[in-house]
Amino acid sequence: MTQPIRLPVVATLEKEENLLQVGDLARQTGKTVRAMHLYEELGLLRPVGRSKGGYRLYAAAAPLRIRWIQKLQDMGFSLTDIQTVVRDWEQSGSAPRAMTKMRAVYTKKLEETRAHLRRLAQLEHELEQSLEYLDTCDVCEPDRLLSTCRACNHHPCDDSVVPELVSGFRAQRATG
Repeated sequence: MTQPIRLPVVATLEKEENLLQVGDLARQTGKTVRAMHLYEELGLLRPVGRSKGGYRLYAAAAPLRIRWIQKLQDMGFSLTDIQTVVRDWEQSGSAPRAMTKMRAVYTKKLEETRAHLRRLAQLEHELEQSLEYLDTCDVCEPDRLLSTCRACNHHPCDDSVVPELVSGFRAQRATG
């Protein structure tokens, strides 16, 4: 079991004025106090001391660290992934080695993001085609049976020209 870290009490009011209490940090970043404590438990965020009242105090740069964590989460990193990134960074030893590691992490994430964007662009195209196809269904007779959709005179009957997002939901009807 790990021993709790004893933080120094920040003695002077002048020093305390430049620091943020955990609640202020949470409000400033839109996070919860519990999130701040979790980040601390994971080693992602470290208080610089405690106030005379015993509150955790964070450096003025702490909001930047929270925004960085949030950006990594927005990119799909879990808190465990971020913990690994931070640990690798801290264990790099030299600045060039640390920067090389971060460059590798960001390069890999950029490649993944670009692949994801290509998939999303394809999905966007398929959705546009499907909506264009379905827009013509508004002119269909209101009492037309769903089972006759495959023989519609508003669309070609050849399934190869029907967008998959349309033929996919019709396929179950045709086979079931």
